[in-house]
Amino acid sequence: QAVVDFERLGEHAAVFQGHDVGFCCLGTTRAKAGADGFVRVDRDYVAQAAELARTGGCKHFVLQSSQGANQHSRFLYLRVKGEVENLVQAVGFDHCTILRPAVLLCKRQESRPTEWLAQQFLGVVARVFPTAYSVPVETVARAMVASVLQPGEGKVEVLENGAIHKLGKA
Repeated sequence: QAVVDFERLGEHAAVFQGHDVGFCCLGTTRAKAGADGFVRVDRDYVAQAAELARTGGCKHFVLQSSQGANQHSRFLYLRVKGEVENLVQAVGFDHCTILRPAVLLCKRQESRPTEWLAQQFLGVVARVFPTAYSVPVETVARAMVASVLQPGEGKVEVLENGAIHKLGKA
């Protein structure tokens, strides 16, 4: 494990060398970092880390994005997620897997009342429609690993929420 300063990520290029696979779940919230900080973390840091990983020899990059990611979205969150997906794909990995989970079900240390309320509601909905609107973070993690052990066809593979559930239980 290595600790890096993302504001000076280029100075930590050695950390990204010699790895066949890269996993990226980096992100923040607009509430926590402001709009500019959100863009810097969720797009710029991720894109720079992907470039450093590729330069360091990474062949397969696995990116956790978001359901609804679209570079043309009017919503900042979805637009930034779509932009970073395109930037990561452009880096030129042999294989790139993008996971687009719906609402992540997890226990957080920080307080996010609206997200907590949504998780309570979606937890109930998930009992009836288990793959429709949410996914446990453990399932996403298993799907990320499985996507490397069982890579899909083609250079880029995009896994939507239902596919994440399926692969995460394999």
